[in-house]
Amino acid sequence: EGAELATGGSRRGIAVSTLAEARFFAAGGFDDILYAFPVPRWRLAECSALAQRLQRFQVLLDSPQGLEMLLQNPLPGGKRWLVWLKLDCGNARAGIRPTDAEALELARAIAQGSPELVTLVGVYAHCGNTYGCRDIPAIQAIARDTTAAVLEFVTA
Repeated sequence: EGAELATGGSRRGIAVSTLAEARFFAAGGFDDILYAFPVPRWRLAECSALAQRLQRFQVLLDSPQGLEMLLQNPLPGGKRWLVWLKLDCGNARAGIRPTDAEALELARAIAQGSPELVTLVGVYAHCGNTYGCRDIPAIQAIARDTTAAVLEFVTA
């Protein structure tokens, strides 16, 4: 019910942190789901099944190895992997630092490599480093820093 309300009844544009959540929402009629964790190899088959089943099943990438894994495992039937480049803007949980030279190289490799197999949808940053904040100004400072880092990266 919460996701229904959050999407205004469209059942589109939700993010999940587990594939169990993705399957739950897919069973409930949601067909535009982002799996907001870089795809581990052992979850590739489950991700592939969801990508084939849903109109838009999107995943995160944060390494050249992840990109190569998707390229070596194309989706059938003209479907493409829809990916977001996961940036680590300070919480050191997952993602590639936007200031690392490799991040720009990876973004270009995704965008220009084989768009018929893997398509870059955008960049994704999660402010998990706000979890330890004690007040609103601290949260706002992290949000400003993250926004600045993402905008600088996208501009580059």
